[in-house]
Amino acid sequence: MNKTMQAILQALSYGGIEVESARWIADLKKLDPLRIFVKKLDIEIYNNEYKVPVRLYFADEASMESGNENVPVILFFHGGGWTTESVETYDRVCSRMAQSIGQLVVSVEYRLAPEHRFPVGFEDCYAAAKALFAGELLPRIRPEQITVMGDSAGGNLAAAVCMKARDTGDFRPQRQILIYPALSNCYTEDSPYESVRTNGTGYLLTSEKMADYLNLYESKPEDREDPYFAPLCAEDYANLPDTLILTAEFDPLRDEGEEYGRRMRQAGCRVRIERIEGALHGYFALGIQHLYVQESFRHINRFLSVERAMNEQRL
Repeated sequence: MNKTMQAILQALSYGGIEVESARWIADLKKLDPLRIFVKKLDIEIYNNEYKVPVRLYFADEASMESGNENVPVILFFHGGGWTTESVETYDRVCSRMAQSIGQLVVSVEYRLAPEHRFPVGFEDCYAAAKALFAGELLPRIRPEQITVMGDSAGGNLAAAVCMKARDTGDFRPQRQILIYPALSNCYTEDSPYESVRTNGTGYLLTSEKMADYLNLYESKPEDREDPYFAPLCAEDYANLPDTLILTAEFDPLRDEGEEYGRRMRQAGCRVRIERIEGALHGYFALGIQHLYVQESFRHINRFLSVERAMNEQRL
């Protein structure tokens, strides 16, 4: 990375989080004029008495008219530090994903902190996953056709959903894709991960911001030891889904994502870990023409192709 780019990034990498300002900046994505061309459908599922909005994104017109019969599905949880972003601001990301991998994308509008602290957002995601796997959300979709996926805080939620599904036996995800996931519970100098120190300033997402996000997400200090809050607090990494983990070179979350993959692998899980060289946290939201995004979709498509072949062999 050249000195000019480093100087620009340093100027943009300011300290902590002010929630309303961060949400206002995120909401600017709603002004995207191409959003009107996105092929989508809004539905709802229940988490007890609360209706969780869910948006379906179709790869093309034909898939939109097919009635969602016998099609593979990505269940997606957006990022934003559990406090910002939304299904609306991820419109282009999810639409592009549906087109690039040729699958139906189901994006969940979970409730945000600090108005709704842990475990509320996580439980919204779990309720959506449970409904999808049970055939309540899309009756013609089979469980083995579903991949659970998320980026950043959404990667945290995806990992936690799959972990709770394993613990409870409510359903059994076969695949998960975690994109630069937030899996730890500490982003101070006490963090065991070197990337928190080497990448924690000057690369847009700072360790100070991550510390603020955790403070906003937790309901009480004890939450930080809960593996559904911070999956790296788990004691058991066995019997989790086949997993693809994508990390970014210049990301404070890089090492924890890779460590999670190693722990799963040591426990006997099938895991593929890919580091996107030169990338920053949040790169997945860049345009499809961006090399980092293209590289990520190559990894995702390869992973899904291998999984598809393995499923066919099982059948």
